[in-house]
Formats: sequence, structure tokens, C-alpha cells
Amino acid sequence: MQENKPVLIVGLGNPGAEYERTRHNVGFMAIKYLAGEDATWKSELFSRTFTANVGGRRVIYAMPQTYMNDSGRAVRAIMDFYKIPIENIIVIHDDMDLKVGDLRTKVGGGSAGHNGIKSIDANVGNEYMRVRIGIDHPRNLGLPMDAADWVLGKFTNEQFEIIQDTIKKISF
Repeated sequence: MQENKPVLIVGLGNPGAEYERTRHNVGFMAIKYLAGEDATWKSELFSRTFTANVGGRRVIYAMPQTYMNDSGRAVRAIMDFYKIPIENIIVIHDDMDLKVGDLRTKVGGGSAGHNGIKSIDANVGNEYMRVRIGIDHPRNLGLPMDAADWVLGKFTNEQFEIIQDTIKKISF
């Protein structure tokens, strides 16, 4: 991280009430938690953003409003406007390759088929930190369901509680 530059923490998801509590929106859920209940969000640069001073550093929390498959456009706009280097970007997103509630971080790597990550990689490169929150895969649960339908489906109450507990473990 470049110490003298802002940090951008992006939660991936889809805008709109119909997507709340869906598996694909765990990034939005996490960013809302991290920003805090008193966060005052504003619309700018294709996103809902909240800026705070955390430990003497400017932190910009963002939820792209471009829909998942075009998240990179919003990340690029914020990055350019606030002059944020790629190593100061953290992206929080769902991951079907991890069990519900598993939490992993990494820098770089492939998209594993995640369209939001593909979009960000295409727009800014892939050398940013990723925080992956497991949502499981329907095939691991013996469900004959398309992956796209799975990620846009809502969590069960039990899964939602697990996800909420996982989000509370995220810290930077």
C-alpha cells in the first residue's frame, strides 16, 4: 500500500431491492457493515460512496451501481478521480469455490469466472487485494441449478447468519 494515498474498498453486488440478501451481493453487505450504520452515502462516479478517515488515512467505501458485470467501469472512475494506485484497492466479493462463510484474501490471480472480477481486471488490472467470501456452489450441495441462478438467489436464514458472522471478521 502507498501510505500517502487513499484506500478504496469496493464491495461488489447489484443495485436494487430485488438483489438484497442474494449471494452475489455479499460485497455490498460487507461494505455497508465496514462503513458503519452512520455512513452517509452519496452517488458519484457510477457508485454509492462513503469517505471516512480511518487511522489517519482517507478510506473510500464504494458500491458500484453499474451492475456486477460492469463493476470495473466504476472502480476505474473512482481510482482515476481520487488518484488511487492499484495496490490501495481492496475488492470484496462472493466466491462459489468456497464453502458458505469461508473467508480468503489474495492479491492478483484469475477471475475464476466471476464477471465482476473480470470487469475490474479488464479496466484496472488484477494486482489489487481481493477478499473472497464463500457462498458455495449448487453442485456441492447436490442442487441441479445453474450457477447464474444460484448467485442471484437469496440466502437461507441459516446461510445469512453465517455470512453475517463472516463479514464481522473482516478487518484491515
